[in-house]
Amino acid sequence: MQTGDGLLVRLRPGTPGLSPEHLIALAQAARRHGNGILDITARGNLQIRGLSLETVGPLANDIADAGIVPAQGLAIETPPLAGYDPSELCDPLPLAGALRSAVETAFPPLVLAPKLSVIIDGGGQLDLAAVVSDIRLTAEMNDGKLLWRLAVAGNAQSAIRISLLPTQAVIAAVMDVLRRLSALGPRARGRDLVATEFASDEKVVAEPRSPRHPAGLHALGPGRVAFGVALAFGQIEAEALIAFVQETKSLGAQELRLAPDHALLALGIPEDAADAFARCATRLGLRPDPKDKGHHVAVCAGKGACASAMVDTKHAARLIISDAPALLDGSFAVHVSGCAKGCAHPASAPVTLVGAPTGYGLVVNGPASTLPGVYIEEKKLDEALSRLDALVRSEKHAGESARACLTRLGASRIIAAVQQG
Repeated sequence: MQTGDGLLVRLRPGTPGLSPEHLIALAQAARRHGNGILDITARGNLQIRGLSLETVGPLANDIADAGIVPAQGLAIETPPLAGYDPSELCDPLPLAGALRSAVETAFPPLVLAPKLSVIIDGGGQLDLAAVVSDIRLTAEMNDGKLLWRLAVAGNAQSAIRISLLPTQAVIAAVMDVLRRLSALGPRARGRDLVATEFASDEKVVAEPRSPRHPAGLHALGPGRVAFGVALAFGQIEAEALIAFVQETKSLGAQELRLAPDHALLALGIPEDAADAFARCATRLGLRPDPKDKGHHVAVCAGKGACASAMVDTKHAARLIISDAPALLDGSFAVHVSGCAKGCAHPASAPVTLVGAPTGYGLVVNGPASTLPGVYIEEKKLDEALSRLDALVRSEKHAGESARACLTRLGASRIIAAVQQG
């Protein structure tokens, strides 16, 4: 698709992970045919930036020559450690393969929205409970039996629950939902399905929780660990990625997996190499610490990397980390957008800074496309952020999250605090 820095290609590998050689080949192709910048998205997809009409074809050829097979058709997502994590209730990969086969052979063929997604979540340390999808299947144990919770339109907490199914009934039930969506038209999403279409007496509401971040060390049984890192602001230059993969391979990495929250997991490295892995990641600008405040800022490419952006979004993000850490408790992500399109975080956010001709617009409880409540000069952004930080620190109740505090205070109070001085 077209972006401010040229064409962008989004790649979902057809396998759970990539070999070090595969990932190096992708980085080399990004350098050769694009601008050398790669993203890992909030959903864990890989993006190659800065392409042109002339270079898309050669990029595809290089990907094929490297033996990388992209996933085609319906986006079926599974947790990043699927099939590798002994704590998951069930390996979702066989079910994902069966569903993909059913969709591909459906007759008449299904006509589905390009961004329609299905999550099949077997649980484990890095589940997908926080990720929104059109259709979701979640493994549950009920009276000692493995069942799958079918729900639509939301994350694990907000999705509309339809039924609880044994494994052998899952494919037929999901295909029924997909046929309903197909009948609604090529743009229909899960939210377009009316809840009353489904017979359900389910009243249980999932308890909200803070998901575990993919960064850091994840113990997976005797002698098995996974090491995770997050890309700083979701992006990395090809040279840095190549260097990182080469060093992790020398530490023992046999496979690398893309993960939500802009993360990458390395499998096969022994646990006693943890310090060496963290030093390597930090030196190359990656974030191996799951408690890093930077995980809670959503940032687009910004000025210099995207022609649509009016501000240096990464500079603003660094100011948020240094001057407003009280916002970054993990209860929400502060959104910094170079323009009103809001590519990095299309949904509403409690706090959004959006590029404007005069500096930044502050949007409270809205997407980047919303008219800002106040504008902040670029040279005064640090002062405004410090005042916002002080407001949260002084007004937050014991045990209250930053999100809850900001919601309680309301837009007018937040804007007034930013305007002080």
